[in-house]
Amino acid sequence: MGEDLPRVGVFICHCGKNIAETVNVKEVVEYSLSLVGVVHSEDNLYSCSSEGLSKLKEAIAEHGLNRVVVASCTPRTHEHLFQHACKEAGLNPYLFEMANIRDQCSWVHLHRPEDATKKAKDLVHMAVAKARLLEPQEEPEIEIRPETLVIGGGISGMTAAISLSNQGFRVYLVEKEDELGGMLLRLDRLFPTNIKSEDLLGPRVKAAESDQNIVVHKGSRIRSVSGFIGNFEVEVEKMRGGAETLKVGTIIVATGAESYDPVDLYGFGDDSRIVTQLQFEELLSGDGLEESRTVVMIQCVGSRNSDRPYCSRVCCSEAMKNAAKMRETYPKSEVYILYRDLQTYGTSYTPLEWEAKKSLVKLVKYDAKRPPEVTPGDEAIRVRVYSPLLDEDMELEADLVVLSTPLIPREDARELSQMLKVPLNSDGFFMEAHVKLRPLDFATDGIYVCGTAHSPKEIGESVAQALGAASRAAMPMARGKIRTAAIVSVVDEDRCSGCGTCVEVCPYNAIQKDEAGIARVTAAVCKGCGVCGASCPERAITMQHFTNEQLEAQALAALGRVDG
Repeated sequence: MGEDLPRVGVFICHCGKNIAETVNVKEVVEYSLSLVGVVHSEDNLYSCSSEGLSKLKEAIAEHGLNRVVVASCTPRTHEHLFQHACKEAGLNPYLFEMANIRDQCSWVHLHRPEDATKKAKDLVHMAVAKARLLEPQEEPEIEIRPETLVIGGGISGMTAAISLSNQGFRVYLVEKEDELGGMLLRLDRLFPTNIKSEDLLGPRVKAAESDQNIVVHKGSRIRSVSGFIGNFEVEVEKMRGGAETLKVGTIIVATGAESYDPVDLYGFGDDSRIVTQLQFEELLSGDGLEESRTVVMIQCVGSRNSDRPYCSRVCCSEAMKNAAKMRETYPKSEVYILYRDLQTYGTSYTPLEWEAKKSLVKLVKYDAKRPPEVTPGDEAIRVRVYSPLLDEDMELEADLVVLSTPLIPREDARELSQMLKVPLNSDGFFMEAHVKLRPLDFATDGIYVCGTAHSPKEIGESVAQALGAASRAAMPMARGKIRTAAIVSVVDEDRCSGCGTCVEVCPYNAIQKDEAGIARVTAAVCKGCGVCGASCPERAITMQHFTNEQLEAQALAALGRVDG
């Protein structure tokens, strides 16, 4: 700690009614003034507002504050905002501490205001106890290579690659198939404009393959990834033999998704007349159908269940597009769509439903608890469905049954996530750092996500997300340097026995042993999770900003065993 005695300022937030409706904020303000080291305390309606931040900066100057505590919502979303305000006021951002009295107090003790107020006091007491021991930290600076790796050569990957190339950056585009284009190669027409898939895809492929800033690796896959933002090393394995190591500053994951094959559902795989929506579109674009046909489409096959609880978002629009196309191409045909709920969301896609109805496509709602029954016969396929709207069973004789199946994660998604040290969500898709604040970033700095690798979505969304990911990747490369968080582990060389426990448990591969067997931390890779510090048998590892002394002070404050 510096030579100056701690002068702590405490700011208690009402968060509108989120905190103040349960916690007696004024009482907490008065209590905080009794704590050792606190020289100023006040409350704000919204501490994160421009007015609240201005008051914080003014108080730092007026009262000579050298430590700041804000008691409000979660540091996960707002800590950086307050740290930035402290920095603007001339205070090192690591002399700031935050107490979460919303999520951890008012929200969970909504009907116990007295107890919630007491707990809020305890949380503020703990934050002040730690704040008194905080020390300024310096953030390490990292050089950023102006080159990007884009994994996946579908519409999202190509869009991101072309965008980055147009900004002057070199791009390595890796696609495991022998041809760029991804799932669009199997589609004929695209909703809602009904343009040919090749009309959208062709120019993108040509632009990507002819761009001098884009190096395309087709028939290749990622074998290993090491390093950190600005300095990634990626080994690319070529299917026809050989490997190449790429050195890049940022990485974009655009690996796409796969269409689910509903084996063992509705007789799929046992009868060639039972196909998926994707296979049906391929039949529509060829000569595999006859004029007088009855087609029955079944929605939500293999989705919105216990295995895949999500809606795939594109299935209903795809069914409407293909049903209308069937009626247009074969006017004598009959088309039924058996649906649970129609999800043609948004102003662009709702018209697809009306176009299908105008073309005399018949829509039949079914009950999820009583799904359709499909029985193949020699001449036709019998489809039995209960209609809750009519409150009766219907029996249809179909020449073709089309199953609308969801987009699912690619088989190699988990392997890639482990190489990149980025998470998957419960459905198996790549998960962003924060759904609202960082929807394109991973928690691992320098790696971004876009397209259906992230979640099921249509082409317009995928393209927009790809442009966003390209923008995010370009930012650190354009600056050339970035500073990373100073909350990293530090090894006491005199106490380190070289046992290697920290190396084994580090989830980010941030620790290695040097020639003398002493653990060394790569600060740019370390995320400050604290696993190494908690696991070290020699207690040789200290977490900056979360030292043992600081945590002990918080624990003693929680137990009421320290003054103030």
